[in-house]
Amino acid sequence: MSTGNEKSASAAIVLAAGHGTRMHSDVPKQFLLLDQKPLICYALQAFEESGIGRVILVTGADTVEYCRTEIVERYGFSKVCAVVPGGKERYHSVYAGLCTANDIISKDGIILIHDGARPFLTQEIIGRTAAAAREFGACVAAMPVKDTIKISDPDGFSAATLDRKTLWQIQTPQAFRYSLVKYAYDRMIADAESQAGITDDAMVVEAMTETKVKLVEGSYNNIKVTTPEDMVIAEGLLRLQKSGGRQE
Repeated sequence: MSTGNEKSASAAIVLAAGHGTRMHSDVPKQFLLLDQKPLICYALQAFEESGIGRVILVTGADTVEYCRTEIVERYGFSKVCAVVPGGKERYHSVYAGLCTANDIISKDGIILIHDGARPFLTQEIIGRTAAAAREFGACVAAMPVKDTIKISDPDGFSAATLDRKTLWQIQTPQAFRYSLVKYAYDRMIADAESQAGITDDAMVVEAMTETKVKLVEGSYNNIKVTTPEDMVIAEGLLRLQKSGGRQE
């Protein structure tokens, strides 16, 4: 693992602390094998090959040593400078990564936060989100929704149909100026009432600061592996990638 003392202008937090209950597996989803390699390795490899300076891997308290030896050291991820335990909720794990980053990244640097269960991260997505974070301070990878979205009433009947042209499905990485996102998380963690319903980092920045979050093109292939069906899709995408098929 990297041990340099000089602070970096950019860093990434890769989250691998989930239990993956919807995967119906005794093995956490981030460690399931995709083409004989743990799922988490694909995201780490993308950052390893990118211009992002350092990587913080956040995992469960009981898998820290496993990640150090069987993931970081075994696969040679030299940019990973820290493996730290996460918390009960996703935002606790992100905050653990942000606190660790305080000694790693410069205050005016940018930080990308990525779900380790998204294995099809590309250099193009990393580049677009990093550039947008530098320009706007906050951004998320996202794609326009393909389906019609309806709001239901309490009885399960359609109450309204939303304008699809304004709807985006949010992905990761989500990228920010470090000082901005750390300030937003500090405020949110200190206020228990504000933590209700938090599902991504953009929500924290939107709720705790006046900064608008820019939507940046991700990829429809940038899926999050959550259920057994997702693993089947991931295997198909990987076969397409290996055969030279283009990722959209």
